[in-house]
Amino acid sequence: MIVYEVPKDASEEMITNVADLLMGQMESIGLDNAYELLVNSIHLTLEEGSNAHLFVADVDGAILGAAFMNISISLDKGGKYIWLNDLFVDKNHRNRGIAKKMLLKIIYWAENNELKGIELETGINNEATKALYNSLGFYDVVSKRYGFRF
Repeated sequence: MIVYEVPKDASEEMITNVADLLMGQMESIGLDNAYELLVNSIHLTLEEGSNAHLFVADVDGAILGAAFMNISISLDKGGKYIWLNDLFVDKNHRNRGIAKKMLLKIIYWAENNELKGIELETGINNEATKALYNSLGFYDVVSKRYGFRF
């Protein structure tokens, strides 16, 4: 398995493969009509100057995991940090260490790019995911997230 950042000049085939995988994430949260939104978001991510990044896990030529994140600036961290929007592994390939290897790669990448931390959100009852994050040194932050959509 290799984990790498999707390059800015990624092929349409790569973009399609990542969008196909991430549709599993969108369907699991009830967004079953999101394919066009996914493809558009991936294209925006790959534009020069974008603060978004996309990492994938490739297992024998198949994209089985994807992590989508944005670089933001934090007042309390005194610099740039990652907001990990999505970490998704194909449901037929979970519990094989793919998510852990992706997170380790992202942590390494963040440290080498002088970022100050990583933040994310997961479901309150998602015990397996919370255990994974905690095993890598992530800690609970108590908050209530709000959203607004146009």
